[in-house]
Amino acid sequence: MNRILKVGALAVFSVVSSGVLLAQGNPLIGTWKLNPAKSKYVNTLGPKSGTLTVQAQGDGVKIANKGVGGDGSATDYSFVTNLDGKDSVVSGVGAPGGEDVTAIKRIDANTYTATGKKAGKAFRTLKFVVSKDGSVLTMYGTGTNAQGEPTSGTTVWEKQ
Repeated sequence: MNRILKVGALAVFSVVSSGVLLAQGNPLIGTWKLNPAKSKYVNTLGPKSGTLTVQAQGDGVKIANKGVGGDGSATDYSFVTNLDGKDSVVSGVGAPGGEDVTAIKRIDANTYTATGKKAGKAFRTLKFVVSKDGSVLTMYGTGTNAQGEPTSGTTVWEKQ
């Protein structure tokens, strides 16, 4: 019985430790607040406000975004990704452009790429860069709007 308890405790410790190590090894993890004054957009409405929460989950992360879109509507969506470039379903309301699937891949310690899709068709790409000191997350995006016009934007997020 004592051996079973030790093995069980070791298993729980291993699972908890792996989540902590993942969090320490990924500068994207944390809570980020949008700085609209430093963000810029072309042919698209950028968000008025936002809080991005990134939490370690399994082998990847859960990303949730809450705020107010450029048109004044509420945004509250999330998804889970292993940062492996595979499609992840987006749930909730207010994802940019009605995005229903995203695919995010970690390129290096501080850089990620993402492709946003709607109804199976890719319509935007993003590059995320976390500053070396881990205090600023900058997202560079390009895509098309509902009228088929090219769009671009840079959002700046500050770690809380």
